[in-house]
Amino acid sequence: MTTILIVDDDSNILQLVNIHLSKAGYKVFQAKDGVEALGVLKREGCDLAVVDVMMPFMDGYALTQEIRKEYDIPVILLTAKNQIEDKEKGFRSGTDDYLVKPFEPKELTFRIEALLRRYDKQSDESIIRLGSTTVNKKNYEVQIGERTILLPLKEFELLYFLALNRMQVLSRDHLIEHIWGLDYEGDERTVDVHVKRLRERFSKLTDDFQIKTVRGIGYSLEVNRR
Repeated sequence: MTTILIVDDDSNILQLVNIHLSKAGYKVFQAKDGVEALGVLKREGCDLAVVDVMMPFMDGYALTQEIRKEYDIPVILLTAKNQIEDKEKGFRSGTDDYLVKPFEPKELTFRIEALLRRYDKQSDESIIRLGSTTVNKKNYEVQIGERTILLPLKEFELLYFLALNRMQVLSRDHLIEHIWGLDYEGDERTVDVHVKRLRERFSKLTDDFQIKTVRGIGYSLEVNRR
């Protein structure tokens, strides 16, 4: 189910948008300010954020900038203003769209659908999300919340391939062929050693996923649902 984060200090807006988007089939998370919103994103890894501009502690522009640093998700800004300067500031902060209050809930839904389609077309297999964990093949980094982890090349490639084929059982032979190549002269214990290292690295950092042993066959990366 697609998850939407709604951030607004107006409880009436939160309730209205929550009801409408829930009826449209989305799972909705709510936050009343930017600080709370970042906590929700860290825990839940939402697919899109709808952010009010005027909020305590952290305004919508600052929150959008923080979202852009950590998450590749579309952002819609809500504002009571309709000045070109405000729109410019919003787009410079990284927002994808802009909606002026008061608005029709249906229009918000249309804009959400359009942005999700656009992001889906732009997305590829180089960035894999496992809860709050991101495995990024573009820069060969693993991101867990605000922490960036750099792995040895083969460990990264093994984690990425398991994540790409998550919830599937992959044999040791298949993993060796894909990660080390057909001309690799080692044995299956290489896979076991690398899996052990990955488990040791990530077991204390996150519970977003686990690499399970399938006796007599190989391994499967399973995502822990919350």
